[in-house]
Amino acid sequence: MANFDWHAERSDLSGIALLDRAPESEGIDLAAVRLYRRQRVRDKMAEYGVDAVILSDPVNIRYATGTRNMQVFSQRNAPARYLLLTQDRSILFEFTGALHLANGYETVDEVRPAATASFVAAGPDIAARERRWAIEMADTVTGLVGKGATLGLERLNAGVAIALKDCGLTIVDAQQPVEMARAIKSPEEMKCVIASLRATEVGVGKLRAAIRPGMTENELWSVLHQSVISQNADYCETRLLNAGARTNPWFQETSSNIIGENELIALDTDVVGCHGYYSDFSRTFHSGPDKPSPVQRELYKTAHEQVHHNMGILKPGMSFRDYADRAWNIPEKYYENRYYLSAHGCGMTGEYPYLYHHGDFPDAGYDGIVEPGMTLCVESFIGEADGKEGVKLEQQVLVTDTGIELLSQFPFEDELLR
Repeated sequence: MANFDWHAERSDLSGIALLDRAPESEGIDLAAVRLYRRQRVRDKMAEYGVDAVILSDPVNIRYATGTRNMQVFSQRNAPARYLLLTQDRSILFEFTGALHLANGYETVDEVRPAATASFVAAGPDIAARERRWAIEMADTVTGLVGKGATLGLERLNAGVAIALKDCGLTIVDAQQPVEMARAIKSPEEMKCVIASLRATEVGVGKLRAAIRPGMTENELWSVLHQSVISQNADYCETRLLNAGARTNPWFQETSSNIIGENELIALDTDVVGCHGYYSDFSRTFHSGPDKPSPVQRELYKTAHEQVHHNMGILKPGMSFRDYADRAWNIPEKYYENRYYLSAHGCGMTGEYPYLYHHGDFPDAGYDGIVEPGMTLCVESFIGEADGKEGVKLEQQVLVTDTGIELLSQFPFEDELLR
């Protein structure tokens, strides 16, 4: 595989969709990105013996086609829109009144109105609606790939899956081919990742500059949200910003808690940014006005050590098991409140693979190979079980032919590293 170079000479803009001409798209051949991704899905479908897939996750629809429409709404109201993809045909079933949104996309052969098979839309008639939907879809699939086809599904009603099986189709889960497709990025795709990261770093810089004791966590978090949305991000997938005692344990969502003096403030960006790519890095700040305490510096330096040790061992061809065996050994006093993963894949969201800590590997881990073209986020949360505060740090990297390239460039806090 050739070395990745996302600084190569810029390609012309496709000029097809308005989003392709946005400022953050300059120098990116988005048509090439979309066609690469669709082919990745088709290649993995062929590899796993899947004749057709129906994708209803809006992130996967965007991956396979580049189209987007009401991402959060579509996640909650699946299937509001869905994609039928075979080796030769790409049919997008779009939300009522929104068929025009896919105009000009070379990855979509045909757009049809979606026939929503949900209880909200159908009410007590849901079972009959599901059967009608399944019969019509089975006829379409059979017409495209023949009888007895293997059909991959995701996030559809159980009644729909059962009805499709009753129509003579072999039903499998679409997750494996789609996740394996998404795992390897093209050089042009990496330009989208970089654009999303740089936009998010602008937002985190504004957030850091806005830190003042006396403001609420929500007020501070909104600075990041405003900045990334203004730069054409889709949404923030989580609300992971908290201060003081709410930094430990981790996973306490942003609240109206007032930030006090000399507290740690922990942030995980989790931004679904421009082009739909996940910008995922974590930083921990200090609210001032005084210098960080020795305990706060110890927490920070320990998290910093974990992230950089684990980045240092990552290399192409390494097995997930070997990574777990060689990863940083979490001190006992921090083990109970550890982050649940050591590292994870990152693309349009968090994705395959999950790399587990050595102690968690026997129960949760699975093996595989770290491959060039994977983008990974290396995680750390350091906080004692009975400790007052904790530190969250995370870096996003690209696996290359020879090692890794650091993608997230937002600086660490010098005062906390002293």
